Amino acid sequence: MGIFADRGRLAVIAVGLAAFFCAGILRAAPEIESWQTGKGAQVLFVAAPDLPMVDVRVVFHAGSARDGERPGVASLTQSMLTQGAGEWDADAIAERLEAVGAKLGSGARRDMAYVSVRTLTRQPALDVALDTVAAILTRPNFDPSDFERVRENTLVGLRRDEQDPGTVGKKAVYRQIFGSHPYAGDPSGTLESVATLKPEDLAAFHSRYYVARNAVVAIVGAVSREEAEAIAERVTVGLEAGAPASPLPPVPELKVGVLEELDYPSTQTHVYAGQPGMKRGDADYFPLYVGNHILGGSGLVSLLMEEVREKRGLSYSVYSYFLPMAERGPFLMGLSTKNEQAAQAREVLMDTVRRFREQGPSEEELSAAVKNITGGFPLRIASNADVVQYLAMIGFYGLPLDYLDRFNEKVRAVTAEDIRDAFRRRVNPERFATVIVGPREERMVRAND
Repeated sequence: MGIFADRGRLAVIAVGLAAFFCAGILRAAPEIESWQTGKGAQVLFVAAPDLPMVDVRVVFHAGSARDGERPGVASLTQSMLTQGAGEWDADAIAERLEAVGAKLGSGARRDMAYVSVRTLTRQPALDVALDTVAAILTRPNFDPSDFERVRENTLVGLRRDEQDPGTVGKKAVYRQIFGSHPYAGDPSGTLESVATLKPEDLAAFHSRYYVARNAVVAIVGAVSREEAEAIAERVTVGLEAGAPASPLPPVPELKVGVLEELDYPSTQTHVYAGQPGMKRGDADYFPLYVGNHILGGSGLVSLLMEEVREKRGLSYSVYSYFLPMAERGPFLMGLSTKNEQAAQAREVLMDTVRRFREQGPSEEELSAAVKNITGGFPLRIASNADVVQYLAMIGFYGLPLDYLDRFNEKVRAVTAEDIRDAFRRRVNPERFATVIVGPREERMVRAND
């Protein structure tokens, strides 16, 4: 009872701190408006008049899952967007935005690629920021010399990844979980594939996927609905209407458990275990989300931390999470430990999952988790930058417009039986893909001492 009580007290403290910090910013979930641009881009908008700023985020179904036979093309295309567009090179783009205090962002993941900007609503800042983003999205240069530099940086990063056992392990576990599915590959591609890419490959990818009907525009800030409509048109009007990306194939179940051991000269052994989890909008989303918060998603007060770190001192940190995507993303667990303790740490990791799957949480654990999640939720929508990311997610994955408004309600409705039922149906400890990265000989010899 002592350990459970300690964990409960820590959860109460966390809730109290969240409530304290939220006291000045607590607000209702924002009202979301939605429409389409003339060319078919979906727009989601929240009016936020308190500050004279606006956040714009344009998201495309153009992540690495669309790479096809050219791994890395999506990521490299996204990287090149800000290297030159219209009449501006990378330096000119940076100088334009810096001069008006605007902040540009961009990125590519497995599902999506995006470009974002935060700017003042006053002139000339707004015009400069929007004109720059419009050029980046619609008129990238893909200059050969810039391309060579960006590609070489990507290759350097991929070589560096090979020197990090944690990154080696994460890439390997994705391959084991997803097999031939497009989610299996790393968004950065491979050394072999990136070395063969050409600027025309990027131009072709951009032409296919950076189109209005494949885009979601999220806008949050001190503008009216009419002004938001004008902003959405302005940043997308230069895009071709195009067509939405084709749906991705379903992620198949793992039929059997898989163990891959990678011999690596590291001071610690990294252990990763996972299997296909859930997708955005999944009917089991909230039971799995709340359940995982208890299992391994709540830091020091999680069951995995208790079993692996507090009771046995096997690892400084251990975690689990679901990563929902357009199709089923991974359910992943991970830790690093002393080489001689790898087998024991893996056993405790899997035993804890098995026990939680069968028993589910106690009412005390569930109550603490619900309070922690709902108490901290206002912080997650406290800024316009937070809200615009949620808007982009809602639009991209086709979630209901009242998603934020009903989030806490859905969390509070989860019961212990809901969690047990969802975990029993959706998590199978006998069918995990497990990857162990570390010095194999040292690990085996010490484990048998």
